Amino acid sequence: MADHQESTRTLPSLPASVAAARGHVRDVLSRWGLPPGSAAADDLLLIVSELATNAVQHTRGQSPAFTVALRLDREERLCLGVTDAHPRPPRRLPAAVQQDNGRGLVIIRSLAAERGGRLWVEPVASGGKTVWVTVPWPTAAPCRVDAT
Repeated sequence: MADHQESTRTLPSLPASVAAARGHVRDVLSRWGLPPGSAAADDLLLIVSELATNAVQHTRGQSPAFTVALRLDREERLCLGVTDAHPRPPRRLPAAVQQDNGRGLVIIRSLAAERGGRLWVEPVASGGKTVWVTVPWPTAAPCRVDAT
């Protein structure tokens, strides 16, 4: 595998694009060797679902599209980001609103932290932002050594 691999896909800011983003990430992760249905793959699909949903729901028409980016460095670190054109960084909603929604960032941060990663927001030159999650690349299970 190459030292550095990347994949991006730009989608319209429509609810149906969330599933398309998830499918793109699932396909790329599988090509890069992460088995579909593994706990790591499932967590990453949930993360991209939450990020894409935020890009669709919270940009208030200021972002006609969003871009999903994946970058794998030396099979050690995976960066997954969603870029939209809305300049405001994501924020937690007031507690009263959180009863039905507003937990996406909490879920993303928790999943990233459980995998030894982190979440951060980076402004882009065009005035929008990218919400990034970086996690260690899940490696193959350690070899089992039988004592004889």
